[in-house]
Amino acid sequence: MERSLFPGYTIGADAYEDIGNVCPAYGTKVAIIGGEKALAAAKDKILKAMEGSGLEVIGVFWYGGEASVENMEMLRPQVAEADMLFAVGGGKAIDTCKVLAHSMGRPFFTFPTIASTCAACTSLGIVYHPDGSLREYSFSKIPPNHIFIDTEIIANAPVRYLWAGMGDTMAKHYECTISSRNDTPAHSDAMGIALSTMCAAPIVRWGRKAMEDCEAHQVTMELTEIILAIIVSTGFVSNFVQVDYTTGMAHAMYNGFTILPSTEANHHLHGEVVSYGILVMLTADKQYAERDKIFAFNKSIGLPTCLADIHAREEDLPAVTEKALKGIDVRVWPYPVDQQMLIDAVMELEAYNRQRAEA
Repeated sequence: MERSLFPGYTIGADAYEDIGNVCPAYGTKVAIIGGEKALAAAKDKILKAMEGSGLEVIGVFWYGGEASVENMEMLRPQVAEADMLFAVGGGKAIDTCKVLAHSMGRPFFTFPTIASTCAACTSLGIVYHPDGSLREYSFSKIPPNHIFIDTEIIANAPVRYLWAGMGDTMAKHYECTISSRNDTPAHSDAMGIALSTMCAAPIVRWGRKAMEDCEAHQVTMELTEIILAIIVSTGFVSNFVQVDYTTGMAHAMYNGFTILPSTEANHHLHGEVVSYGILVMLTADKQYAERDKIFAFNKSIGLPTCLADIHAREEDLPAVTEKALKGIDVRVWPYPVDQQMLIDAVMELEAYNRQRAEA
């Protein structure tokens, strides 16, 4: 038996009004889990939308600050009586709730308050150690039952999350097209790979304008298109495409940089570091024209293009690349990947940065 991987979604400033149409079919008792800032932005609007729906909130819970096993276990007894879970916030808050819902066999609904990752749409969960370093991927074929995307809340969130989200989104296209290069994908994979162009083209076309609109707290067509690209398009690709296609060298590099204290100390976001990983990946793959296009886009909105932009140094590369290759990200790739290849690509990219600075 195969399961549909298309979660439903509602988008708009009035998206939460759809709660009463969607959620009562799954029970009556709701546990709301989220980040502190996300709950402050969305809780009252969610509760208002639930009035008259027959749904009852058994509690509103902070997710603990990290998508860790420890925080999931902290939440488990608190939400044991819930029929369904509402996940409110960014990627780590949503993944905490998602993995918990999977383990408890509960339906879950997502309420992204920032557009930073596709976590609100996907079945895959990313689990970290309490110190913020990667622990594991939590695999499942069960995506959210529905996504409620309030564009007004996202337009009023800090623009840096949208900025980083664009970097993470672009990676989905390049990673799945490279990793599947030597294969003949079956229907689900082929569908996701075909969809993946919607993870890059809209970002390059509308990304800068969407950032300006978000900074002005205005819901516009361009901002809505970028929100859809980050949350929905990328999430659909993740759900359709097998994990060996849906990740790749850009995310391997991100995972490598998580071991550096400077990454956490300087609050570098997931998608921000992944966007740098795209440039490393395209350099290693010798897609120079595409690399130069994304380099120019990154420069235009301030996404990183060199090690210094993410507070990393050349001497960090042996440890970073060792960690990068410990995961599953490049176990399916059109050619063997080793530490020296990654280091060489980084150094070539550093040289390109110097060349552009001198031009």
